[in-house]
Amino acid sequence: MRANVILFWILAAFFTLAAGIYIFWTIIDEREPGVEWVGLVALSLCAVLSAFIAFYLGRVHREQGAELPEDRLDANIDDGDAELGFFSPWSWWPIMLAGSAALLFTGLAVGFWISFIAVPLGLVSLVGWVYEYYRGNFAR
Repeated sequence: MRANVILFWILAAFFTLAAGIYIFWTIIDEREPGVEWVGLVALSLCAVLSAFIAFYLGRVHREQGAELPEDRLDANIDDGDAELGFFSPWSWWPIMLAGSAALLFTGLAVGFWISFIAVPLGLVSLVGWVYEYYRGNFAR
């Protein structure tokens, strides 16, 4: 995690330097004198965001001792593998839910009446996916 903190501080310094060079370059431009605000604001906000992330990761590293397996020399490859959860390989409900979401967005783009079909289909798909282990062959 220490490498991430250093990387984000370097990014913050780079974006700050780029914003300074950008404002100087736009001021000395002879075709359109003055400051071009959109690029200056974008580069400045990139610097601020990088600094926020670096500060947060630095605090987490210092307060919690947040040491990743990549930071330790004695770590194994398996130490970085976290349990992701349980997923049903035979479930059709995620496909139904994705289809109803696609139908909903199609309805918003093409014709609003299609959304009236997609919303109940999405609700049924969501309830079916949440409660698939409470009924049928795989009930617990």
